[in-house]
Amino acid sequence: MKINIKRNIILAAIAASLGITSCGDDYVEVDPPYGINSDSYFTTEDDYYNALIGTYDILQSTYVNVILGEIASDNANAGGESATDVIGWQQVDRMQHTPVNDNLDDIWDWNFAGVYRASFVLENADNIDFEGKSQLLAEAYFLRAYFNFELLKWFGPIPIKPEGRFTLGEAQTIPRASRSEVYALIEQDLAYAEENLAVNAPEVGRVTKGAAQALLGKVYLYQDKFSEATTELQKVINSGQYHLYGTQGSENYENLFEYSAENSAESVFEIQYTGTEGAGFECLQCSEGNVMVGFSGIRGYSGPVFESGYGFNLPTEEAYNSFQDGDLRQDVSVLDIEAWASETGASYNIGNQDEVTGHTGYFNRKYLPRQNDNLGDANLTQPNNYRAIRYADVLLMAAEALNRGGIDDAQARTYLNMVRDRAGLDAVDLTGSALTEQIYQDRRSEMIGEGHRFFDLVRTGRAEQFIDGFTANKNEVFPIPLEEIQFAQGNWDQNTGY
Repeated sequence: MKINIKRNIILAAIAASLGITSCGDDYVEVDPPYGINSDSYFTTEDDYYNALIGTYDILQSTYVNVILGEIASDNANAGGESATDVIGWQQVDRMQHTPVNDNLDDIWDWNFAGVYRASFVLENADNIDFEGKSQLLAEAYFLRAYFNFELLKWFGPIPIKPEGRFTLGEAQTIPRASRSEVYALIEQDLAYAEENLAVNAPEVGRVTKGAAQALLGKVYLYQDKFSEATTELQKVINSGQYHLYGTQGSENYENLFEYSAENSAESVFEIQYTGTEGAGFECLQCSEGNVMVGFSGIRGYSGPVFESGYGFNLPTEEAYNSFQDGDLRQDVSVLDIEAWASETGASYNIGNQDEVTGHTGYFNRKYLPRQNDNLGDANLTQPNNYRAIRYADVLLMAAEALNRGGIDDAQARTYLNMVRDRAGLDAVDLTGSALTEQIYQDRRSEMIGEGHRFFDLVRTGRAEQFIDGFTANKNEVFPIPLEEIQFAQGNWDQNTGY
């Protein structure tokens, strides 16, 4: 059972009263219908629950974070029908993006909408008391931390308001906080979440103590706080709550990213989608389905197993060939379309043939649309959940923290070899920098197609080495949308180089 995040009349009224688009002066002033507004809301437990579900709902719009996290890296080409199809993605692929980019605007807007909705719950924390309120508030703190972390990864220092929501005009008075100040708020929010979240969620899809520990460990790792990262990540490992899917019972690793394996014992935090409510291109965020799946599908496909799609986010030949011989992850993660067509008789269209951003012959198999999974529009309402934090990710992050922090190479190898063993690979017996490089390689092989590669390269100082067109001291972050800079009226400086 997935968490019920369908929009209803109450949530529609809340969203209208929030006027959520971004954190600048482009908020929309809307008179809330049915007499519901922020002054009269939060008088019952159901009010808090519905507002929380409205915050979870924004997570579904972060599919673009995943797609662009791959396209911006050396893992994938933009793809599509042509070199101008979704031009913002094509620009990011070439590292030619500017402050005028609708797709980067989406990342800014939707993640700030998430921050705003979480803050709406938190600023009303003391209105009433009810059983389970600490758990609910902890979820809101987790979600605010999650959205702020995404914003920090993409745009660098951002404006923050720990005590509540942004209001009209505050873009002109609240500065962009320093990177360390944003991290401090994220750490503070996650500390509250970790302390107050349950080990087992009240409903499938809601966050847990393990999710807070894992995200906090990741936040520490991004700051090279290796000891703190190790502490948090080992809490998850030692909890006994998780295991690598395919290593116990009748589980089949090849199915890990399919609908049948959603919310498995490997899932530490999973963004929930459903195929029962669709949307159109004029409002992709209105879909309750995982739009990323349709965008990643094979253009003009006719054949078994998969549905057709739009042919974006195409793994490169170099990424496909980077897998070690015998690595089971290669075929679980990437579909060689020519080999598949030869084997099954399937047909497909190539689409974009640009030599920089075009067809590669490979598709992101983890998130390809499967036949019979969806009940609505095949391209826009795929139900496949996004595995935002997996246990394999936790093991690899812990291995990296232990190794790079000079803490314990033997334990780092143990965690790394657990992941390698599931992939059908021999254990390694490395130390020091050689072990570091192996962890980096296995992290790429394990996490390809999941939106992490660009940020892994940036945080470890390797982006200029691996990403074509990358300019150091500029492309580590993306430009603040031009309209937000304009709304701030000189209060915010644009990121360097943009």
